[in-house]
Amino acid sequence: MAQKKILIVPGDGIGQEVTEVGKRVLDAIAAKFGHEFTYDEALIGHVAIEATGNPLPEETLHKMKNSDAILFGAVGHPKYDNDPSAKVRPEQGLLRMRKELGLYANLRPIKLFDELLSASSIKPEILKGADILFFRELTGDIYFGEKGRKNDGDTAYDVAEYSRYEVERIGRKAFEAARTRKKKLCSVDKANVLETSRLWREEIQKLEKEYPDVQVEHQFVDALAMMLIKDPKRFDVVVTTNLFGDILTDEASQIAGSMGMLASASIGDGTGVYEPIHGSAHDITGKGVANPLASVLSAALLLDISFGMKAESELVIQAVDQVLKQGYRTRDIADANTPAAMILGTEAMGTEVLKFI
Repeated sequence: MAQKKILIVPGDGIGQEVTEVGKRVLDAIAAKFGHEFTYDEALIGHVAIEATGNPLPEETLHKMKNSDAILFGAVGHPKYDNDPSAKVRPEQGLLRMRKELGLYANLRPIKLFDELLSASSIKPEILKGADILFFRELTGDIYFGEKGRKNDGDTAYDVAEYSRYEVERIGRKAFEAARTRKKKLCSVDKANVLETSRLWREEIQKLEKEYPDVQVEHQFVDALAMMLIKDPKRFDVVVTTNLFGDILTDEASQIAGSMGMLASASIGDGTGVYEPIHGSAHDITGKGVANPLASVLSAALLLDISFGMKAESELVIQAVDQVLKQGYRTRDIADANTPAAMILGTEAMGTEVLKFI
């Protein structure tokens, strides 16, 4: 029997609603397989600012460092989006968490469920069979470089910065993953223009020599953005920088039909964080209509990557697949042909997943 400590960090908006479903799924897995999962909860983002004035309180950070895995919701609030001058912001909690926990690799699987092919705006025959694993570097680039204003505030700057070791460690993770899949890796940069990208490409080319069994291609980010829509089946593992990864994975979410379906893992050398890629979605908060399946699939990633529980993880994915096969949808993945009785709210969708488990 495995004993594991899981920290639930719901965060803001619909994060509160979807992580509750993810936790129920973990409970069901523990009961079925005879594991013992213990839980604690902590604040981050807007709710943490309201309670403590700090988007990542020290108590939360302490709990994070002492957990075996973290199931995370979302951070963000419209009041900060509309006030660019706010000095304390929910997203600062997210960035500091990544830094403090050494979370340098963000994994985003873009896997299509056949039942949802019609939910994407791309033709089904182009999509069917697409299965891409993105590796986005998390601790470098323009997000963490020097930033400021000059010329009496009329000029703004953000410095993009990468060190060789940052590229090497994310590259190695991507190569290792490629070995377990189709042995294909695409590295994405803008080496025709950016010095950081030239360093990035040099390091990936160095790693290529250590992984002769992996077929590598290098693409400029603008070309890849086009190819993702034109021929997504061409790609297997994709590795890229923080900024490009942020943009490309959101684009790729539309291959899957909805952000509400996509899970992610942020990992480093310590505690892993598992979260849906969607935001806090305050326009639907409290209405009970948010799609919980990305949180459920994040729980599946948690079981697999942090705990090495392959069978348990696979069962959760099968449960999601089965529920979709039965015709159940949340409103973001429903189409004109979905009967009203089959469109479920957050809790009811979670209940259907639990029934299968």
